Amino acid sequence: MNLWNEFKTNQHKVIHKWAHYFPVYDKILSEYRNKTINVLEIGVLDGGSLELWHRYFGPNALIVGIDNHLQSNSKGLDFDTPMIQFRKGDQSDSVFLQSIIDEFKEFDIIIDDGSHVCQHVITSFNKLYGSVTKNGMYIIEDAHTSYWGSHGGGLKLKNSTIEFAKELIDEINAVHTKILPVTDFTKETNSISFYDSMIVFNKGGSRWKQPVSSEGISNFKS
Repeated sequence: MNLWNEFKTNQHKVIHKWAHYFPVYDKILSEYRNKTINVLEIGVLDGGSLELWHRYFGPNALIVGIDNHLQSNSKGLDFDTPMIQFRKGDQSDSVFLQSIIDEFKEFDIIIDDGSHVCQHVITSFNKLYGSVTKNGMYIIEDAHTSYWGSHGGGLKLKNSTIEFAKELIDEINAVHTKILPVTDFTKETNSISFYDSMIVFNKGGSRWKQPVSSEGISNFKS
């Protein structure tokens, strides 16, 4: 299934996405298709994206959506399958997010398409990243709001989503700095990828960080 074609021919609930996200998603998410996985999407509006993800990942994927938008509440968000679940709540509310973790335990994929307010995005990430499975990923959409004052952003502003993610690059490399503490994020995260308006965190950290040569492991110790 091509996600863009599925979007273009959608006859279900309305879906809102930037067009240039679709080739990125096809590239990074195809390996998860037709597997038993849990997916969390923050921000769902009419619920069309939840249905899209269910069709894309297959019948064994549990798709969970959260949103505090009145539109979500007014639409009811009834679905034909128990494999799509909706919970109403605020992504900046740590108590609510903990209730999601308590109920669903862990997620293979988390997609933040919520308020796009920088502080909300950072709060959600800090609370939910630990619930991502060891080889899962956390995706932040619409990171361009990091440059908008209306969303708590601004170019090079320390508390913007993008600057927050940039600092995490150093945390991935903490072992090499000889200064920064090695955190759970350091140990668990394999990469951070920046796309136009998207940030993707891949778990699956390199547990064995040791230089090697074709003649065998070197004697170098980091």
